[in-house]
Amino acid sequence: MTDRLTLGVAARLSTYLRVLTQYRKQGSESISSQEISEYANVNPTQVRRDLSAFGKFGKRGVGYDVKSLTSQIQGILHTGGTHTIALVGAGHLGSAIATSSIFKEHGFRIAAAFDIDEDKVGTAVGDLTVEHADGISARCRELGVVLGVIAVPPESAQMAAEALVDGGLSILFNYTETLLDVPEDVTVHTINPAEEMLYALYFYLT
Repeated sequence: MTDRLTLGVAARLSTYLRVLTQYRKQGSESISSQEISEYANVNPTQVRRDLSAFGKFGKRGVGYDVKSLTSQIQGILHTGGTHTIALVGAGHLGSAIATSSIFKEHGFRIAAAFDIDEDKVGTAVGDLTVEHADGISARCRELGVVLGVIAVPPESAQMAAEALVDGGLSILFNYTETLLDVPEDVTVHTINPAEEMLYALYFYLT
């Protein structure tokens, strides 16, 4: 295997990691490839093939040690450390993101939250105090932020993206439908639940 994973392998490993994290939270110590496949919606043969490409993790008839496999996949995905996030948007969606435990479980720390609404600036969102959006770029550089999350109204998304990019970020997660205009070296991942629903519905209907 090369150091750089294909998109398909990286996506599946990320899904396996999500399943393993939930198993750990439930107190389970072992998991089979069949169990991973059921929750990840991936063929069990593909699960075994993906994992065996990086070493021998499981034991026949016993399965995989949840704690050990979690650590191994985190190492493969380079998510074993802590990565800082800047959140732009402190509305309902932004608040839900800021207070969710899922980021911390996977090694992400929301270091700052921003909003342009004066009524939200200075208020608490989770453990953070909302800062004014005017300071996005400077604060991102100060805090060493590596990833930006955009959870604002569509008309404010481009401005938020520009401020984050100006702060040195090259990875953006866009929770709006806005098509962002960013430099070529900046990667934008758009999170759209409607697209996921349409995708799932298409395969259900066909």
